[in-house]
Amino acid sequence: MSALSAVRQRRSARTVRLGFLGLGWIGRKRLDAIARTLEVDVAALLDCDERKLRDAALAYPDAQTARDIDELLACDLDGVVIATPNAAHADQAIACLSRGLPVFCQKPLGVSAREADAVITAAQRAGRLLSVDFCYRHVQGVHALRRRIGAGELGDILALELSFHNAYGPDKAWAYDRRLAGGGALLDLGIHLLDLALWLQPQASFEVVSSRLFADGGSRRIRENAVEHMALAELRQDNGAVVRIACSWHAHAGRDAVIGLELFGSRGGAAWRNVEGSFYDFTLDVFKGRCAERVASPPDDWGSRALERFVLRLRDDHSFDPEALLISRGAHLIEQIYQRSVAEFRASSIACSETQ
Repeated sequence: MSALSAVRQRRSARTVRLGFLGLGWIGRKRLDAIARTLEVDVAALLDCDERKLRDAALAYPDAQTARDIDELLACDLDGVVIATPNAAHADQAIACLSRGLPVFCQKPLGVSAREADAVITAAQRAGRLLSVDFCYRHVQGVHALRRRIGAGELGDILALELSFHNAYGPDKAWAYDRRLAGGGALLDLGIHLLDLALWLQPQASFEVVSSRLFADGGSRRIRENAVEHMALAELRQDNGAVVRIACSWHAHAGRDAVIGLELFGSRGGAAWRNVEGSFYDFTLDVFKGRCAERVASPPDDWGSRALERFVLRLRDDHSFDPEALLISRGAHLIEQIYQRSVAEFRASSIACSETQ
């Protein structure tokens, strides 16, 4: 055991020291929220944008500012929070884990299933905690819904409809480059929907049945490196239940966002919906026939709860959490949705050419 590892073990019950890699909008938002909510030491900061790094250093003057990831990892840390562009996530997470540092990463964990699996394997080998910021698991009432499903209160789940439509798209150029982003609306928004479907029913198996991806009014295959602005996918569970996912950027939705989940079971149903186009306010209702029970409603400050859970776990236990294996299942399903879309596009192109 290295001297630094021994120090970390002795300090396990004390304040958690975190390094923050990536200080853009979401990275800074999570940094400020966790510093305000829990007793943590903001120990190290790193961003390639000197202005963002300088602004964060002014707000957290006790933190060390690093010039590169090696310098960040040389600091005395208990864990690292990663919020960089998608294509960097896997390499950076593996670098942290190989040094024995737990990782909390923004989604996606990798731009491919292979990358996500490599990170999870690194976490298993290191025996270190790995979490992804699937924040919607922690909206008020969603844990209660999972318990009800698991207890059989809603019976067999027969259908699940999930949607996430934004009236705008990302404001960063890299998000529209497939090589850097890995994908478009599906990997940005749909990944949350797929994670909820998996997390609510962790024992269920899913198979991709069909998918359609669109960009600039047509198939994303129009340009080699195009990313999809809209994704529609249908999956089937091992019990025959149908799961439909729809997500998009630049949606003509008449509001900022449409986010929701509709669940239909043999004994009951449920609906999780955003309120009046809000990104932050949600209601959750459970149904029995014509009767509705309001399980959760605003206000609810849920945004940093996934990171809070990570930090609270680190206070006592840095070890690998098998729940991270759900990340791999989601990554493989995302990849299958992309592959199915390509196959269906080619099939339709051949059919069109044959009829001309």
